[in-house]
Amino acid sequence: MASLAWLLIPLVAAIGAAIWGRWAARDRTAGDISELAGYARFREAMDRAERDRAGAGAAGAAAPVSDSASA
Repeated sequence: MASLAWLLIPLVAAIGAAIWGRWAARDRTAGDISELAGYARFREAMDRAERDRAGAGAAGAAAPVSDSASA
């Protein structure tokens, strides 16, 4: 029985490696467009926040930072 266990351990590891290999090699190109659009929105928001801070710094007053969900 112990020899059977020693044979099953590599078999289970090989099956696990095959499952992981299939999962790692799957086609993930479908979500690229939405992810790139989200990244563009993030960059626009960061640029806007930086401009707002620069404008407030030039005026001499610190503007409060607010989270606005309307975009």
